Amino acid sequence: MTVKAAIVGPGNIGTDLMYKILARGDAVELERMIGIFPVEESEGLQAAVDEGVDVGTEGIDSVREHADEFDVVFEATSAKVHSQNAPVYRDLGLFAIDLTPAAVGPYTVPVVNLDDVVHSEDNINMVTCGGQATIPMIHAVDRVIDVGYAEMVSTIASKSAGPGTRHNIDEFTQTTSAGMEAVGGADEGKAIIVLNPAEPPIMMRNTIYAMVPDTVDIAEVRDSIYDMESEIQSYVPGYEVTLDPTVKGQDEVGFDLDGDVIVTTMIEVEGEGQHLPPYAGNLDIMTSAALGAAERIAAQPSAAGALGGDD
Repeated sequence: MTVKAAIVGPGNIGTDLMYKILARGDAVELERMIGIFPVEESEGLQAAVDEGVDVGTEGIDSVREHADEFDVVFEATSAKVHSQNAPVYRDLGLFAIDLTPAAVGPYTVPVVNLDDVVHSEDNINMVTCGGQATIPMIHAVDRVIDVGYAEMVSTIASKSAGPGTRHNIDEFTQTTSAGMEAVGGADEGKAIIVLNPAEPPIMMRNTIYAMVPDTVDIAEVRDSIYDMESEIQSYVPGYEVTLDPTVKGQDEVGFDLDGDVIVTTMIEVEGEGQHLPPYAGNLDIMTSAALGAAERIAAQPSAAGALGGDD
């Protein structure tokens, strides 16, 4: 099946997503890149023209005008804009994959819950970069043994944190924490983000802690985590577990765990470098996850058929 798509928002995220779609094969066919400025004033729209992709310059009006050309809209604008656009997409019968913090639809991580939500929703949200990186690992532990509490620390290069990220730190932590619970399965979640100004810039690094009963079989947890790593690498090639999952008890951590133990692992995300620098794994994982979601939709005949996908 082939899903036909448009990108709304030709900034860095939208442009990187465009290059990924063009490079990854024919499961998703990019029909149009849509912005609000003339082509000569938009680097992203100019890049689309250079790649032979049709463009629109009237924002949501361009979506309305060309809605019969595509089935899926990737929203790469802002939370405010998506909140305004989402009802229009719904009225036009378009499926929205939202890369903004708007969260009009349910939090979605392709390898964890996309198959559960795609048949009942017409708008899905890609959570946050930290959420896409760590929620699958929390889920990998939780499917083996109940995770009572999970905590993640996401460290990204300062150069890869734009104004949106810096102005929305609270929203990042709140949204990621909520996703750790709603999608990852943790009874309680906590998210922390660190902007590291090191030069040269570091890759995105994430540390995950999961508090579980002391009956945990760490070998089974490791198998689950490495299986999850392989699944994620199918759409985020630079995703890697860098610390073999370990378990520590009360004596090792120095505080009362009340019969529980802590499973710890670390991951790193290196970007593919199509448009954004390789150290910007935090941005790359968002575009990769969005495309991964569309590819999984294309692979499901019933879902793609509902979207009007071609055989």
